[in-house]
Amino acid sequence: MHKLLFLGSLIVLIACESAKKKEEKGVFVQGENNTERLNILLITADDLNKNSVGAFGSVVANITPNIDKLASQGVRFKNGHVNVAVCQPSRGILATGKYSHNSGIEGFFHTKKEIPDIVTTLKTNGYYTGILGKVRHSSPKELTPWDFQLDMKDLGMGRNKERYYTEAKNIIKNAKQEGKPFYMMANSHDPHRPFVFTKREEKWMSEGHDILKPSRIYNENQVAIPGFLPELPLVRKEVTQYFNSVRRLDDTVGRILDILEEEGLVDNTIVMFLSDNGMAFPFSKTNCYLHSTNTPWIVRWPGKVRPNTINTKDFISAIDFFPTILEATGLQTPNGLDGTSFVPTLLGQKQKGRDKVFTQFFETSAKKQFPMRCIQDAKYGYIFNAWSDGETKFRNESQSGYTYKAMVEAGKTNPEIAARVKLFDNREVEEFYDFENDPNALHNLIEDPKYTEIINKYRVDMKLWMEKVNDPALVFFEVRNDKIEMARLLAVEQEKINKLRPRK
Repeated sequence: MHKLLFLGSLIVLIACESAKKKEEKGVFVQGENNTERLNILLITADDLNKNSVGAFGSVVANITPNIDKLASQGVRFKNGHVNVAVCQPSRGILATGKYSHNSGIEGFFHTKKEIPDIVTTLKTNGYYTGILGKVRHSSPKELTPWDFQLDMKDLGMGRNKERYYTEAKNIIKNAKQEGKPFYMMANSHDPHRPFVFTKREEKWMSEGHDILKPSRIYNENQVAIPGFLPELPLVRKEVTQYFNSVRRLDDTVGRILDILEEEGLVDNTIVMFLSDNGMAFPFSKTNCYLHSTNTPWIVRWPGKVRPNTINTKDFISAIDFFPTILEATGLQTPNGLDGTSFVPTLLGQKQKGRDKVFTQFFETSAKKQFPMRCIQDAKYGYIFNAWSDGETKFRNESQSGYTYKAMVEAGKTNPEIAARVKLFDNREVEEFYDFENDPNALHNLIEDPKYTEIINKYRVDMKLWMEKVNDPALVFFEVRNDKIEMARLLAVEQEKINKLRPRK
């Protein structure tokens, strides 16, 4: 009897030591209390503004019927955010639960750090993992161990709903054959440029890529120009192209969701939908404005989340996605994550720390440093631009289309538009907006004496957050009143980055 007890204790000890070693390496074993094998479907849009979606207030008629249907079956978050409004860093945060400077994914590259990530963790715990589209941008490590992956060329350049349907069905088929639940990340390449009916997309089609047209075509009189952009003919033309791409995104979302119905998987699959950042226009993508990071976040979790509900109070962000999925599936959460599970919020419980969000920006795809930081709550937004020295000009992908060029041209005779172009090009070191009443960030209140006291509070909160998460931009923030010193620090940082990640 004593020998049996000793043997049992030895087995438990070995198992505990094995689990401890796995945890030290960032691998986490399934919790004992997880009896239901929950499937996970994450659907992402590429460069979609929140208010372009019908369920989030779009005035464009019937623009997103499939996404709206999903929203009616779950909860939509008014205050859902990504933490970095550009593709790979945004998705890196989803995958790691760490801010970019802590994960090592500040730009368009993979992390070399030995940290936990969602794909490895779920796969280790018996999940079949598959990804469609945006593979490099959604893989935190160079060798992220997806079981199944297909990129844009195999998906009609990420713009063919039937290809997504077929391959998503293959992922589910493979998971069933292996007797595993699945984690699927289905990433549409819409409404990223090139938009519908542009020369570049027509070139792709002439090269044999099976790109589909959207199920409905909108003309220039049927769309709405966002409030942060001026009403100009070329702006309206490009926004129309964008909205046609939004409709095609919705077509793809609908076909992916069809599979869950057909396979009888709706009840045991948690579905989340969001965009990786705002639309690729000035004052949205690759910035820290409200429209940069505020994403159309929807969660459908049958039996857990009340259908057709709107959460108008709680702030959730991409940093919380990884720990939320782990809690939802009954898996242990690794130490050291920057995010916090919002499962209690999904279940209708009160949860502390959901009153604000911190967002960042590091560098463009050209590896040019433009460090920005923002703190937002339900009313105000405070933005710190560490690169703004009055001379440096901002350059990013959103300036490549018709809109920015039209704004520059119109600014030659229109002082109001000229001021908007100047702000976008050069910024101010600090910006402060009443996002509750001015979501389009048209009126910078940083110099308004009526707001001095509250602005100082946000400065304190910003510094405390930077200290808490070891933000490297803290050194810039502490000398924000000295543009010369900030410029010197930025030049040093840019040189260091260039040596670490030289241009190809």
